[in-house]
Amino acid sequence: MTNAIDFYFDFSSPYGYFAADAIEAEAARAGRPCRWVPILLGPAFKASGNQLLIEQPLKGAYSRHDWDRLARLTGIPYAFPDPFPVASVAAARVFWWQDASDGVAAKAFARAIFAAYFAHGRNIGDKAVVAAIADECGHDRAAALAAMDDPAWKAKCRDETEAAIGRGVFGSPFFIIDDEPFWGSDRLPMVRRWLETGGW
Repeated sequence: MTNAIDFYFDFSSPYGYFAADAIEAEAARAGRPCRWVPILLGPAFKASGNQLLIEQPLKGAYSRHDWDRLARLTGIPYAFPDPFPVASVAAARVFWWQDASDGVAAKAFARAIFAAYFAHGRNIGDKAVVAAIADECGHDRAAALAAMDDPAWKAKCRDETEAAIGRGVFGSPFFIIDDEPFWGSDRLPMVRRWLETGGW
């Protein structure tokens, strides 16, 4: 099968950060493309009645512990960022601007955004920081800043988020494979099994 894996995430999601390289590895192992789809969790939470994990009693403290533990397990550089969470809309719009011309470059930018926030503590909610990261990835800083306020990329970001919700996406990371939904980085072993067997 050659159907793409759809990888939905919010740039301010720690679990999305930890899942990014893992899902690409699973896609490569299965010989499938992986489509990265940054979305905004705010509208998804509103649609599902969910709330930020970090703000939930008991779950918030557990999640912080779990993120530290995942970092130790995987060896992925990580430090709980401050502030957390942040609005990821600027980064998402720049991603879609880049993706329109070069999907590989867009993924490289996405990885750089994730690392900047979760490994180096840079505030990706700040447009200037996002533009600087785009510049570091070889893109024009002024053009990246312009993309953040361009109605076309505003609409693209909104449309992708709405389309994701329409497919039942309510969290980050979220994977859809052959129309089968998988929520959470802890579902990656199940994702691998699905890809190996063609489903069950």
